[in-house]
Amino acid sequence: MDSAIAVIKQRSNEEVMNKINGIDKAEEISKKLRKGGKSIVLAGGCFDLLHIGHIRFLKEAKKYGFLFILLESDESIGKLKGKKRPIIPVQERAEILSSISYVDYVIPLKGIKNNNDYNELVGKIKPDFIAITKGDLARSLKEKQAKDIGAKIIEVTDRIKDKSSSKLAEIFRNY
Repeated sequence: MDSAIAVIKQRSNEEVMNKINGIDKAEEISKKLRKGGKSIVLAGGCFDLLHIGHIRFLKEAKKYGFLFILLESDESIGKLKGKKRPIIPVQERAEILSSISYVDYVIPLKGIKNNNDYNELVGKIKPDFIAITKGDLARSLKEKQAKDIGAKIIEVTDRIKDKSSSKLAEIFRNY
């Protein structure tokens, strides 16, 4: 019985790790999915200190097709949210996200310097939908990306004011 459990654990770990890919592999996967008539949904974020808002967002985005996540690098999060962030390193955030059933693929980002780099990534994956929350601060950029590749913007959830990774990090620091 112990060996059966070990096999299940090994398979489970392999499935999780197979969801984490670089951009070239993600591009290859997206081409195969499109050829098969499948819809692709792209979402991005930090996903540091995962909370219920993240889960609801992922669940709703998944309803539109195969869900690819562009995961921000530690460096990008540090620049955006301060030098004490992220709390969870990128490889662990990728593994956490890939263990969620709604998420099909996770692409940890490296070397993103500007919006043109994001545009290039979106162009490689060519999603049918770009998932955002209502009030997304990068909405205009994402609308341009969607327009450039013929995708649709979908607002899948509202932002939850009292639920954010930044608020959770602040609570933990003050605890």
